[in-house]
Amino acid sequence: MSYGDPSRYITRLYVEEQCRDLPYAREIIKRSNLPVAIVEERQSPVIDGVYPENLTRGKHHLLLCRNRGRFFKPCPGTREYRCCDYQVLNIGMNCPMDCVYCILQAYLNNPWLSFFVNIDDLFRELDEALTAEPARFFRIGTGEFTDSLALDRLTGLSRHLVHFISRRKNAVLELKTKSAVIDNLAGLEHGGRTVVAWSLNSPAIMAGEEIRTASLDERLAAAARCAGWGYRLAFHFDPIIRHAGWREGYRETIRRLFNAVAGENIAWISLGALRFLPALKATAIGRFPASRFFYAEFIDGLDHKSRYFRSQRLDMYKFIADELSRYLSDKTCLYFCMENDAVWREVFGFTPAERGGLPAMLDQAVKPGSDKPG
Repeated sequence: MSYGDPSRYITRLYVEEQCRDLPYAREIIKRSNLPVAIVEERQSPVIDGVYPENLTRGKHHLLLCRNRGRFFKPCPGTREYRCCDYQVLNIGMNCPMDCVYCILQAYLNNPWLSFFVNIDDLFRELDEALTAEPARFFRIGTGEFTDSLALDRLTGLSRHLVHFISRRKNAVLELKTKSAVIDNLAGLEHGGRTVVAWSLNSPAIMAGEEIRTASLDERLAAAARCAGWGYRLAFHFDPIIRHAGWREGYRETIRRLFNAVAGENIAWISLGALRFLPALKATAIGRFPASRFFYAEFIDGLDHKSRYFRSQRLDMYKFIADELSRYLSDKTCLYFCMENDAVWREVFGFTPAERGGLPAMLDQAVKPGSDKPG
């Protein structure tokens, strides 16, 4: 079943006592039309069962709470592979969708969804960070610990973020999603500083391994609407998964992508083969026994994550890069997420350092007035 709006899966709302009178929290409560329970500070929703077995049940429950840590941090990349210098804006934890390969299953330790409602603190922290380094260009994303738009029908956070970032000359915002929840983006003066992005996969993986997500057609229709509103787009083929018919599947997704949107509207496309912490395999197999791709043969990467053999990664990368090259605009940055220079050179014929570094390549794909590096 497709969930273009996965927030429909939520059936119960919890609000921390100290947050209940925040105007933003009250706005979400009113909009949700859900049963509300007020809980004490740091009190957890009670979800029957033991984690991670109760994770599916827990995704019905949303907690509005205060973020007591930092909102704005560098992406936790690893030095062994080329990182894009992405900055993470943490808006909440966990996701109403349920992808079999999702790292959050092994990274988090509670089953419910959390969303941070002390957004005055969020914007104060973000303002201080951008103001402190006016000469630095920030690429900021909210999709590290949750989906950027899956709850946006309830939260409306995208409108606040787009408005804030539109007035900043040294930053661009990426909203990355597997949903089709984009209505709040309509009619905004975004100034070209928000990129709306979708994770894509082969139709078989999207249908069988990405539960409660929007279908491929829904994602691409949403992307086309955003392009019509003047937003730049991005797409992430990550994780690329070897499965029966993978070549035909990825070829079909790419063909349908470029039938839906013009290449010149795409700022960047990333490629990343399946990689996972060892703890994820046992959790995912236990929760999704019908899934088979974790039973493939993997090696330990330099970052201690399980990865396909290099020859297999190269096989997939070369095929998908060749298919994309049939349609790509020269304005689009095609790049790897967390791969080494040897893979870059074998697939693309260059390393990021030869183009000024991966961060510079991505910056120039979205900076107003910038030309793509040669």
